[in-house]
Amino acid sequence: MAAHGSAWQGMAWILALATFLSCAVVGTGRLEAKQRLDVQRHLRRLNKQAVKSIESPDGDIIDCVHLSRQPAFDHPFLKNHTVQMRPAFHPEGLLFDEREVASHQRTPSISQLWHQKGRCPENTIPIRRTKRDDVLRASSVKRYGRKKHRSIPNPLSVDPDLLNENGHQHAIAYVEGDTYYGAKATMNVWEPKIQQANEFSLSQLWILGGSFGADLNSIEAGWQVSPDLYGDNNTRLFTYWTSDSYEATGCYNLLCSGFIQVNSEIAMGATIYPISKYGGSQYDISILVWKDPKEGHWWMQFGDGYVLGYWPSFLFSYLEDGATMIEWGGEVVNSEPDGEHTSTAMGSGHFPGEGFGKASYFRNVQIVDASNDLRPPSEFGTFTEQSSCYDVQTGNGGRWGHYFYYGGPGRNSNCP
Repeated sequence: MAAHGSAWQGMAWILALATFLSCAVVGTGRLEAKQRLDVQRHLRRLNKQAVKSIESPDGDIIDCVHLSRQPAFDHPFLKNHTVQMRPAFHPEGLLFDEREVASHQRTPSISQLWHQKGRCPENTIPIRRTKRDDVLRASSVKRYGRKKHRSIPNPLSVDPDLLNENGHQHAIAYVEGDTYYGAKATMNVWEPKIQQANEFSLSQLWILGGSFGADLNSIEAGWQVSPDLYGDNNTRLFTYWTSDSYEATGCYNLLCSGFIQVNSEIAMGATIYPISKYGGSQYDISILVWKDPKEGHWWMQFGDGYVLGYWPSFLFSYLEDGATMIEWGGEVVNSEPDGEHTSTAMGSGHFPGEGFGKASYFRNVQIVDASNDLRPPSEFGTFTEQSSCYDVQTGNGGRWGHYFYYGGPGRNSNCP
């Protein structure tokens, strides 16, 4: 009888295990089905009906979407919004500044790779199509297109625990102590090497309002290499915004409702081409972000004449009035693979001391003041968490005005 009982117990255990495994498989199947459905819904939300589609040499699909059908208008506060096709005011001094730079331009012109295959018609905007794999690389559908929390450099912090929060490291110049209504700079464009797919390297300007707590407002624009976001190592134009320190609001480019694009020439998130070569030709881009004193919206201009669009003022709390800090510079993610500092490069991957043609730079750094004048800052500070990994050096004078070199290779003999 004992043997029979033991056999029955064994059978019962096998049946229980089989039932558990069957339920687990069914449960996993349901989760996978739900994830597929969530991804499909998100793709339908992001990828609007196109008037025309262009296949870029880098594999991107650029959809030409009618201006009125862009993702911004999914926002409930923008349902009846009248699109402002141009700003009421540009900053004073802008035209003179651009004429001065253009007459002494030492760098060739720069474009986007998809332009080689066509252009979008009038009254449409170019949108990089989001693919299923793009969304699946994110930690969740909800987090797709968003930065990790609190990744902004706080040069005023003395708390060492905050210096490498989330593994984000920076080499920046900044101004603070006044109210600012915009910023402009010209930065050369590189294709920094990324060690891990979950890391990125970018160069940008930050327009900041509020404290560095949960209420931080930020508008950001520049270039980035982000395998996680785009699935490759191409250098791409990007924007970002948040009104709550990256918690629930905002996103990269047009991956949520917010930024209203009015330009048919430039695609957010598309590959910039060509890029600078170490010891060779240098290619740079100019970015201007400013607050229209009449309407209050924050506008963005790319290059000498591409007014891209605007962030409506209602998206923000503190930035509705003006910015309290401006930052320019580089940022990388250091995930410390194998317990060592990452070898992900910032900028050119070389230190500032190597100078023009070898190091990355920001030149003609300017702010927009309360009189809507574009002018150089009276002075600016610098900040980096680990100068042996990534550093920054400022200068002033000549056609470059206020400028700085920045960047570095990451892991090296002085940055283990």
